[in-house]
Amino acid sequence: MKFHPRRTIRALLLPLAAGLALTALPVQAAHAASTLTNGGFESGGAGAATPAGWSEYGDTGASYTESGGHGGSYRLSHYSSSAYKVETYRYLSGLANGSYKLTAWVRSSGGQKAAYIALKNCGGSEQRTDLPISSSGWIRIVTPVNVTNNQCTISVNSDASAGNWINVDDLTFTSGATGTSIHGADISSLAKSEAKGGVYKSSAGTAGDALSILKSYGMNYARLKVWVNPADGFNDKAHVLAMAKRIKAQGMKLLVDFHYSDSWADPGQQNKPAAWVGHTYSQLKTDVYTHTYDVLNALKAQGTTADMVQVGNEINGGMLWSEGSTSNWSQLAGLLNSGYDAVKAVNSSTVVALHLAKGGDKAGTEWWFDNAVAGGVKFDAIGLSYYGYWHGPLSDFQTTLDDAASRYGKPVFVAETAYPFRLDSDDSLTNQIDTTGELVSGYPATVAGQTRWMNDVASIVEAVPNGRGLGVFSWEATWTAVNGNGWDPADATSGNGWENQALFGYDDKALSSMTWFSHR
Repeated sequence: MKFHPRRTIRALLLPLAAGLALTALPVQAAHAASTLTNGGFESGGAGAATPAGWSEYGDTGASYTESGGHGGSYRLSHYSSSAYKVETYRYLSGLANGSYKLTAWVRSSGGQKAAYIALKNCGGSEQRTDLPISSSGWIRIVTPVNVTNNQCTISVNSDASAGNWINVDDLTFTSGATGTSIHGADISSLAKSEAKGGVYKSSAGTAGDALSILKSYGMNYARLKVWVNPADGFNDKAHVLAMAKRIKAQGMKLLVDFHYSDSWADPGQQNKPAAWVGHTYSQLKTDVYTHTYDVLNALKAQGTTADMVQVGNEINGGMLWSEGSTSNWSQLAGLLNSGYDAVKAVNSSTVVALHLAKGGDKAGTEWWFDNAVAGGVKFDAIGLSYYGYWHGPLSDFQTTLDDAASRYGKPVFVAETAYPFRLDSDDSLTNQIDTTGELVSGYPATVAGQTRWMNDVASIVEAVPNGRGLGVFSWEATWTAVNGNGWDPADATSGNGWENQALFGYDDKALSSMTWFSHR
């Protein structure tokens, strides 16, 4: 991500084509699948007041089957022209105790007080997954549960206003577990914020350590950018080393994000550090290796070994332009592999990720990684930036993520995502997102809207097949509006266009949206 004093990207959410649907992915069968019949709502046909094998409770007229299924001809829908509250449920008995997961394809208009799928009465606590808001493209979600009493109830719930609707289809209940390992945030801004007088408070208003507050909500992974020689020292090697000690002291894991620049590197700019300008391609390969090794070896030496490393940041067009541009893949491959080799030389178990800002662009992601694979580029994981107001609908995000995991056989994660909890600025710089027209439909610029966005993105990552969804990093959780902590390291008067997407409010208190860290 990068920042300018004026926004250069003001793309509106791509219009959703009516009736757009994802291609159904094959669902792996398990011994419990036969216990859920009519999970596709085909029995009884359109207009069935109560789907065969299912029961209803509440405003039952709002629950019915109709044409337009995800995989077959029909689907379950909840809808009424007046406010309603309804549950469509299915009781399963005779289950072998153990771990199970419910998979479902869903769509939702949004606007409900609640719209979710639950697994309950299974012997432990109820497990819920909210339906992501998607008015056209189908989205696959999963809900795991541990059955301890040989039974379980599958429950589809709506507490809705007039005109709100959901579609649900192709449910399967199989053995297996889900969950994500990364519940993270980029906190690259924190050290500079604190140096400039930034304060962080608990939700109750008690000043404290931002990392401790974030951890208390479930954050377990921190992401830190590193620049080569930034104008103000943030974030150079020394600052990364100091922050890494604090991160590891909290029991968190560490992702180091190499920009290979003195300032922001992103799809629009991949400028060489001043010290490397004029170097030949061969010298640049050595520069990448030496710098990467130096930072990571210093981290290891102080007992804070990096758990994951990004070789480059949002490298859609390559890095270290022009030598490392995607117009010269053989040279870009050499630079990337130089970084990879340096990481592994320090610690062979550190995960090396490649990071693109193409979260909703399946074709673009395939083009890039197909070229990388053909060029012999080495990597362990794929990171994608996904901002819904720039990168298209959630259904496109899921398609891209699933395809990347399957096509390259690698784990995937969201390296960056965020959402505003308000639109006005807390400093003199206009925010990157500051009008209702820029928002994702159904997700208001409120704390609740921010919370919903983070949870729904996390649900899509959790649903990546074969357990290849690692998790999500929020960007940039601690970048509140503090005088002197602006976007430009060379200009102390530059402002922050992102404070309305942090996880601390304008009163410096922890926002309740931090609860997303406790997502499965």
